[in-house]
Amino acid sequence: MARKDAILNLKAILVRRRDALRSALAGDLSLLKELRSGEPGDVMDAALDSAQDEISSQLAEVESRELASIEHALERMRDGDYGLCEVCGGKIPMARLNALPYATICIDCQREIERTGMSAASLREEAEMVSDEEEVDVS
Repeated sequence: MARKDAILNLKAILVRRRDALRSALAGDLSLLKELRSGEPGDVMDAALDSAQDEISSQLAEVESRELASIEHALERMRDGDYGLCEVCGGKIPMARLNALPYATICIDCQREIERTGMSAASLREEAEMVSDEEEVDVS
């Protein structure tokens, strides 16, 4: 399958996942509201409800971050930047995109970020500075 066709397939996957996450997040919020409006039980029930609310809140946070990543990937598709590393500008391998369709950084740059603890923006700035220095040396 050509890269362009594979990217179109990934777009459909991202749109379906985005819609599912939006639906789940909307459901989570309405469920929490329903739970809070019910009659309070004993102390154990309140403790269990509190623990379940915390788990639901953490899950909603993870889903919310994934949703933001998916929306960012779809925006990059519209802009024609999808599949290009935000740090080095190289092509992100299709194997990585198939595994993580909202990936915006190639494996090498991701490893460097994890190794150094730098953010993608900091790594990109550093790469641009090195590139500018190389241009100065050539002229």
